[in-house]
Amino acid sequence: MSAEVLARLAARHLDLVRAPFTLPSSRLLVFRDDMANDPHAAASGIRIHTAEYEKPLDACRVIDRLEVRAADGRPRTVVDVLPDRIVFDGGASLTYAGPTAVSVAAPNGAQVAWTLPDGTRDTVESPAGDQIAVRIEVGRDRSVMAARSATHDADQAATSATWREWFERCPIVRDDLQEMTAFCWWVLGANIVALPRLGDVRAVVPSKIGYVGLWQWDAYFIATGLRHGDPALAREQLDLALRFPTSDGQLPDVVHEAGTLASSDDLPAADREHLRRDGSAVADADAPIPLTKPPLTAWAVRKLLEVAPDDEWARKVLPVIERSQDWWFAHSDADGDGMPEYAHPYSSGLDDSPIFDGTLPIASPDLGAYLVLQDLELAELCEQLNTGDPLAHRRRAHHTMTLLRRMWHPEQHAFLAGSRPTDAVVGLMPLLTGMLSPDIVGHLTDALSDPARYGTLWGLPTVAVDDSDFSPERMWRGPVWINTNVLVAEGLERSGLHTSARRLREHTVRLVIHGGGPHEYFNPRTGQKARAATTAFGWSAALFVDLAVRLSA
Repeated sequence: MSAEVLARLAARHLDLVRAPFTLPSSRLLVFRDDMANDPHAAASGIRIHTAEYEKPLDACRVIDRLEVRAADGRPRTVVDVLPDRIVFDGGASLTYAGPTAVSVAAPNGAQVAWTLPDGTRDTVESPAGDQIAVRIEVGRDRSVMAARSATHDADQAATSATWREWFERCPIVRDDLQEMTAFCWWVLGANIVALPRLGDVRAVVPSKIGYVGLWQWDAYFIATGLRHGDPALAREQLDLALRFPTSDGQLPDVVHEAGTLASSDDLPAADREHLRRDGSAVADADAPIPLTKPPLTAWAVRKLLEVAPDDEWARKVLPVIERSQDWWFAHSDADGDGMPEYAHPYSSGLDDSPIFDGTLPIASPDLGAYLVLQDLELAELCEQLNTGDPLAHRRRAHHTMTLLRRMWHPEQHAFLAGSRPTDAVVGLMPLLTGMLSPDIVGHLTDALSDPARYGTLWGLPTVAVDDSDFSPERMWRGPVWINTNVLVAEGLERSGLHTSARRLREHTVRLVIHGGGPHEYFNPRTGQKARAATTAFGWSAALFVDLAVRLSA
């Protein structure tokens, strides 16, 4: 299947509402200017925003409205959106002129007009019988400079070449999964952001809408999908996630262009306000709290090495992962019982989960499971590379497993976090260890099919349906997330339940197709995007690609 065909498949989802027009490594985003209206109706104007770390879309407006007008002044409507251009009726088009500019070409007699956020308006008119092209450059301060251009055709060719090269790497999968795979591959390319302050570095961010940085956990999931078409870019994500450990080995939560987020002292003001609003006990901590993400590093490295073996690189990253694993036991075990805890909701990746409504720090079954899994993965990596002490990793994994089993509450048939009674998806993660008794595995698989707990029509809710904390729309309090589905499916596989694992994987790809794309999270009752969820979300796209490849084998 050609790159052009794959690009056309992806283009079926480029509506300028849920999927903006953008370019790999660019910070510019082009939307239709009437996003509140019917996205299927014809759009006559577009608007342009920048993508910035921890800044909402509305704060990053560059052009409030840009339109192409016919000779009689009537706006031309958008008739097609492709990865490399937006096409207006009458023959006008918009493309990228490098990562910091767009170029608009319009036929003779037409006008290109735009309005800035401060109300300033400008218009460029084509002479009779002549075509015009206007290049609009956006500065880092959101300043706008416009001038006539003689390079539109060359700009169009360069943009087309960028996307053609990207789609040449798109995995070819089952026919019923190919269209969504092409769109998800577009999402991964669209979410590439250059981080020039860190050198010649590209981060595949969760979303250019606010999430403009490399979150550690996201990098692991995103690399898992990227490995199938661009293992070098996948490796780049892991290298960036591992590049800035603290002196004691802790990996930062986020790497962004202005530095890292590794402590509660580094939290943006908006995050602090969010925590205060939710009544979090750590909104204004007395002392800095380390911020990291769950230890799935070795899991992601192993996934990449499966398709792109590289012992030299593996030897380089192994000590960094081992030190980060040691950090959890040495610096995140407040009660000293041998089982590390989450000291801050952000370190779990499940920020709004009700397990954090109580006292922190909190020991949670998902963290215990990830630590066991990571030590097992590290042991295998040490053996493969003939280095380190695999036996020490296995001993610690078995000791952690002993402590993890104590979180099982037989009367509720659930693993619970701390003293919280919440029946949450974190209690399914011990399946990842592959070391549970058949009796416990049986109870967990029963929960997966029970409609009162996790057996909803559209996948695994992040809180059981019959739990008082369940909410189908509120982030980690009920909606379905692709990454938790994927981890539970892998847990079923590691626990010997291959048919159940495949069933959950098939269910997950059907959810994404039904919901119209790789959203951040989904309503478990409707299978549609939850109201506040971000669209074109990086790890959802990457994990769909990974699932599609696996299910097509």
